[in-house]
Amino acid sequence: MKSQQTVLRHICRGMVPTLRSPKCAFLSQRLLPVHPATSTSSLPASALRAFHSTPFRYADTQSDSKSKSTPATLEAVAPSPANNVRATQAKVQEQLQQEREREQANFAQGQLAQSSIFFKHRPDALTGKPTEEKKKNKKMKDDLLASRPLSSRNTSNMALVLNPRPVARSRWQRKMVIRHIQRRGRLTKEMQIARTERSHMSRSHFFKTSMKKLAPLTRQIAGKSLDEAILQMRFSRKKVAKEVREHLLQARNEAITAKGMGLKEGRTLAESKALIRDPSQSRPLPHETPMKTKRQGITPDPTEIYLSEAWTNRGPYGREPDYRARGRANVMRPPYTGMTVVLKEQQTKTRIAAEKEAKALKKRLQKKIWVQLPDRPVVTQRQHLLW
Repeated sequence: MKSQQTVLRHICRGMVPTLRSPKCAFLSQRLLPVHPATSTSSLPASALRAFHSTPFRYADTQSDSKSKSTPATLEAVAPSPANNVRATQAKVQEQLQQEREREQANFAQGQLAQSSIFFKHRPDALTGKPTEEKKKNKKMKDDLLASRPLSSRNTSNMALVLNPRPVARSRWQRKMVIRHIQRRGRLTKEMQIARTERSHMSRSHFFKTSMKKLAPLTRQIAGKSLDEAILQMRFSRKKVAKEVREHLLQARNEAITAKGMGLKEGRTLAESKALIRDPSQSRPLPHETPMKTKRQGITPDPTEIYLSEAWTNRGPYGREPDYRARGRANVMRPPYTGMTVVLKEQQTKTRIAAEKEAKALKKRLQKKIWVQLPDRPVVTQRQHLLW
């Protein structure tokens, strides 16, 4: 065993003296098979050193791989990790290149979804005009509608979406018809107001404050015009006034976009710009005071927005630690409070003032005015005790 290890050590060092001794005959047959192209039987010891072309370092690339048998222990040389890494990187790069080529072949310019309301009005990206494909699709759609009118549609399939609860719908329609007949087609006061006047209610998120601190601000802005309320909140010293001002701006934008409030006909360019700007950061208009109120003798516009109502909403309580001495801590419950505002137009305020004045006048006219008693003759004289 020791002689085999010695020979193997000499082989690794390239210093094998000879393999013809009896002790090395076994190793020469098992461990060192003679390569057919380069026979080492007649070479000196110095020629047996492992060069790049020797079969002990690399396998023969010229021989047939099918007829080649399984290599022996020393011939089966495992590939190095660096070669594996390079082969893997080459394979990954090839796959990425193929994927890029497929993406370039299937490249398509992005566009609006077909469910978008602007899909049929989308212009061409280059010319800015409708494409020929869209014109063709529109023509096909018109031809399809002409060939299949609405009367030929299957109403049972459409009823699943248009009329999901037929019994409840029929009951509600019956109720509305009866109510209309009972009133003889006349509208109630609430119906008339809802049809002629606009209003918008906006509820804010919960601020980290208490109702005791937020309620004075809501009472301060209630009844004021929206521009004046925003200006008051900007210069208020209260901490929560900043969040109240941001909510008022959001409520104004919602009222303009959703309900069309504040949009009067024939407004000038300056009034249009002032409608979307922050009133607390813009100069007053000629008919306004520095406090954003109307000057004396100026009639307010019927579409001007004002705060009809404002109130607070109690929110949930939070949990915060209050660290004390000796490793102790108390649990604090900071309150959260929100607010709700109701925005209306100036015509509503004018109607309410007129109704209030008419009610007071009616009350004065119906009241019996005190007058002095008239002079009448005494007809019931008789004697009576005078004490």
